[in-house]
Amino acid sequence: MKQHVEFGKDISISIFDVVIVITVIFITTLILRLVLRIITRNLPPIDKGKFNVVFSYFRWLIYVVILLVTLHTVGINVTAVFAASAALLIGVGLALQTLFQDIISGVFILIDQTVHVGDIIEIDGKVGRVEEIKLRTTRAVTIDNKVLVIPNHLYLENSLYNWTQNGTVTRENVQVGVAYGSDIQLVKKILLQAASTHPDVISSPEPIVVFTNFGESSLDFKLIFSLGDSFKAQFPKSDIRFEIDRLFREHNVSIPFPQRDIHIIQKPKLK
Repeated sequence: MKQHVEFGKDISISIFDVVIVITVIFITTLILRLVLRIITRNLPPIDKGKFNVVFSYFRWLIYVVILLVTLHTVGINVTAVFAASAALLIGVGLALQTLFQDIISGVFILIDQTVHVGDIIEIDGKVGRVEEIKLRTTRAVTIDNKVLVIPNHLYLENSLYNWTQNGTVTRENVQVGVAYGSDIQLVKKILLQAASTHPDVISSPEPIVVFTNFGESSLDFKLIFSLGDSFKAQFPKSDIRFEIDRLFREHNVSIPFPQRDIHIIQKPKLK
């Protein structure tokens, strides 16, 4: 004899129905574990971890679908269940809207592999080295050793700069201006010397100097060089600026400051 528990006019659940639902969920769990084991059997450890995170998200979606189908099969009016909890579902949906955006963005990040652990990224003006990628957030550490927690939906709303996607070597630059009349070949030699003598500057590709512009008060140059760790680029760049200033003083090359010539024209007095 079946025992029924009634939650309303259209919703009635028996103990046998509960047993069926539990059995179906148990069988679904076994099948999902088997499928996960078969798919990840030959994957590298890094890719296996990423797939497990993505699969865990879709696993809950499969559970919801299986549960609804099972309830409908055993004769439970699923429409009535939704109707009874419509207001609650709308409120929960609005509250979890940002959460779902973060989760979906996290799935995209893990699938297309735009960001990896160890990458140096810049987003919304903040720079950090990625330490952990989760389904909802990405955790990075800034140059000041501060933890930067980035909601994954920001990747869809902002431009993301991955400094190390093409490799750990990046091209950096230091800009400087010298006074008009300076020996520009000497300036080029000094700039190359300042870069090539720094221990953190990579010799290949070699540093280069670009004459960028005839400025209003100076001849403008850009010293371009390569670093193996761009995350701490501000320190080698600071050292190179110190060395440029020292060499400029040693060779009497001056760095001008903005100047303006003011001409005062006095009108003749009217008689």
